[in-house]
Amino acid sequence: MNGARVIGLARSGSHRFSKEPCERLTLIAGYGVADDAHAGATVQHVSRKKKDPHQPNLRQVHLIHSELLDEVAAKGFAIASGELGENLTTRGIDLLALPTDARLRIGDVVVRVTGLRNPCWQIDAFRPGLLAEMIEKRADGSILRKCGVMAVVESGGEIAQGAAIEVELPPAPHRPLDLV
Repeated sequence: MNGARVIGLARSGSHRFSKEPCERLTLIAGYGVADDAHAGATVQHVSRKKKDPHQPNLRQVHLIHSELLDEVAAKGFAIASGELGENLTTRGIDLLALPTDARLRIGDVVVRVTGLRNPCWQIDAFRPGLLAEMIEKRADGSILRKCGVMAVVESGGEIAQGAAIEVELPPAPHRPLDLV
């Protein structure tokens, strides 16, 4: 995973599907992305908050690999960084292959991967037909959800576009990512 980088940053102060691109983000330990609607120690996702507003926020930061954007662009879907609701767009790292609790070090910032984003109906509302590209049925019948990973902030600081990403794997045995 040498050469892994942040190639896009985005945030939104309101709960809307796409986030607004920016050149820098400030991440706050135990809280998330400053000035982003999904930041908070407890769950901020609207439907999850209705069910139990006291559950911990395992979705403080959303990361998507730009290779996914390349893949869907080849199928006619031009998607810019932040448009799928992600805070960080990466290149050169297979986010979906990371185990649960993998840590991503981006300068002074450390985020811990908590699980997969579940692609939802809003993706088709954004671009009709795109949701089908976010879910892949494998030969063994299992489902691959390709819409990025969620993380929590363990060590805060500022991130700029182009920042290098280092991966720290948790102790074995590794647990595969599941939906959060």
